[in-house]
Order: sequence, then structure tokens, then C-alpha cells
Amino acid sequence: MRLFVALLPPPAALAELTAALAPVRAQEHAGALRWTAPESWHFTLAFLGEVPDEARPGLDERLARAAHRHSPGELRLSGAGRFGDRTLWTGAEGDLTGVGRLADTVRAAARRAGVPADEEHGFHPHLTLARAQRRSHVALRPFADALAGFRGSPWPVTDLHLVASIPPRSGVPGEQPHYRTVASWPLGRRPGTGGPPAGAPGGAG
Repeated sequence: MRLFVALLPPPAALAELTAALAPVRAQEHAGALRWTAPESWHFTLAFLGEVPDEARPGLDERLARAAHRHSPGELRLSGAGRFGDRTLWTGAEGDLTGVGRLADTVRAAARRAGVPADEEHGFHPHLTLARAQRRSHVALRPFADALAGFRGSPWPVTDLHLVASIPPRSGVPGEQPHYRTVASWPLGRRPGTGGPPAGAPGGAG
């Protein structure tokens, strides 16, 4: 199963972003882009790739420990950017330092469970909104500029999610994978304990 670890904005945050995107998607040439669906919006902390079923118990245990060692934080969706003329995204602001430490811990936890994680360090928040189709030659700067002033409401970061990326099977050109959460862990306490939040962030267990 193809997996990644992510933070998922709550429905209210997704609704704000959807509303802010409406005039952006009405711009000229917007139809030439492949826009992502709100139900797929997320911030990736670690991309794990194909994970064999036999590795899941150890991975889940390590990720549960990682979540326990980090206190909840707060983020808001904010601004826009692009990777050249390939990808349009919105970013985040708030407790980026704390979430960056969580991302580092998650990657270390995965590696200790025998699952190679990407080697990117720190948290560089970007939530993908659209991708340019091959040979479309559409400039993304006007779309990024149109969304640059967006600043959503703060939302609490309370859970860590393990998400499966399900590849498209219809054969329709441009169809994108869909995502399914396969496990989640609350930040700051062990699942099911109802105990108080943990203290300062720590390393992977």
C-alpha cells in the first residue's frame, strides 16, 4: 500500500479555502489546470511510498509514539505559491516550528520501523491546489497572485494521520489518485488514555 503521513485541515478550513478559490478558478485558462478536490487536501509530513503489510504493525506503533510526544498546535491556511508552472499551492502559518519537529520525528519513526521515509528535513507547508497539464503552457503566476492575500481562520492540529494513496483505475486521462485515512493518532497523549497532553516534543521512539 502506498502511504504517507499527513495533517488534515478540518472541514471549516476547507470550506474557507474553497470559497477563496472560486474567483481564482474563474480566471482565464483555469480550465487547462487539473484542480485537486477538497477531500484530498492535506499537508504531507512524510512520504513513505509502498509499505508492505507486514511492516504496518511496527510502523503504526512508532507513529503512535511520535504523536504522543508532540503537543497539539495551531495552523491556518495562508497565501499561495507555485513550483514553476507545474504546481499551484496554498501554504500555512502558525506553529510551523512545532509541526516541523513533528515531521522530523515522524520520518525518524518510520525509518526505525524499517520504512524508508523521504529525506526532506523540516516542514515546508504546501497544500496542492492544481497541477498544469502536460504541454498546457499555462502560467501559474496569475493564479498564485490572485490567492496571495488569502488567510484562513486558525484551526487546531490535534491528530496525526496515516493516509493511503489509491491510484486511479478508470483509465480516464488526468484522473487523480484518491486518499483514504487508514490510521490516526491524537497528539499529546496515548490513544485511548484520555490523559493530559505530553510536554516538550521529543525524538522518535
